[in-house]
Amino acid sequence: MLAGLSRKRIVLFVLGLCFLVGVFLSVGFGFYLMNPAKEGGTDQVFFVRQGSNLKEVAGELKSREIINNKPLFLLWARVMGYSRNIKAGEYRLNAGMAPLKLLRILSRGAIITHPVTIPEGFTVKQIGDLLEKKGLVNRDEFFALTCDPDIARRYGISGPGLEGYLYPDTYHFGRGLTSISVIDVMVRRFKEVYSQSQEKAEQSGMTMEKVVTLASIVEKETGLGKERPLIASVFLNRLNKRMRLESDPTVIYGLKGFDGNLKRKHLKEHTPYNTYVIRGLPPGPIANPGREAIKAVLYPAKTDFLYFVSKNDGSHCFSKTLSEHNRAVEIYQKKQHKRRRKTP
Repeated sequence: MLAGLSRKRIVLFVLGLCFLVGVFLSVGFGFYLMNPAKEGGTDQVFFVRQGSNLKEVAGELKSREIINNKPLFLLWARVMGYSRNIKAGEYRLNAGMAPLKLLRILSRGAIITHPVTIPEGFTVKQIGDLLEKKGLVNRDEFFALTCDPDIARRYGISGPGLEGYLYPDTYHFGRGLTSISVIDVMVRRFKEVYSQSQEKAEQSGMTMEKVVTLASIVEKETGLGKERPLIASVFLNRLNKRMRLESDPTVIYGLKGFDGNLKRKHLKEHTPYNTYVIRGLPPGPIANPGREAIKAVLYPAKTDFLYFVSKNDGSHCFSKTLSEHNRAVEIYQKKQHKRRRKTP
């Protein structure tokens, strides 16, 4: 009887002791989670590399003195399931953040983003250069992916690559994203914008690829935005009459190592993009057009124009006949050339 009573007291004592230890650990653990490693810590840029595991991230946080207890940090992360949700990217962290807050930031992927504006009419090469300058992608890798027809087919695009389908817009990208992730955002944005014109495109009888290819030419030929529907009408009229498009930007796009000086001999070179040689559209877009260029192709001005020539002020003179066009060339191009030669 006494022995049984003693055993009961021992069990109660042990249970009580375990309870107290549990309370003590819980309080201590809670204190650790809710209190930063250092009051008033300064911001640090912290980079989580793609494929990094929680142990590596915790080790780097400890070495940077953003946390002061790696085992407790790892324990709580694993208990709460954060260990499987740490997102790669660039973060702004500091030792003044409590471990619980740090884990929430890392699991939500609240990364630093960098704004980048892609101008209308940029080529994939120009976009790659711009993104690399921002430290967001490797230019060569980006260019290889965007010029891969197999990658284009993944997005339901037939053609030589993704030229024309990287929508020009302002984006906010985090460093550490893969090139294909950046590409995915831009192509999805294109599809979102194009879907608004899908019904009209189907009524026109043109495929998405034809619309975007022609829109890219319109984009590169346009100096004044208001002229886009006029320029689109010229190219559509020429296509309907089975005339060559004879667009200088298409010639330039097909040249390797173009130095900025388009010569008469270039207009005779046989490339898939030389619309002075080929009939119809080139095999794919020559740049990435914006919404207004796409709209101009689908809603062109109603004209009989077949020609246009630059007035050297951003605008163009439009003509219905070759004789009218030749007179305009004489006025705006040849006389301009003579004036340049006379200028000391």
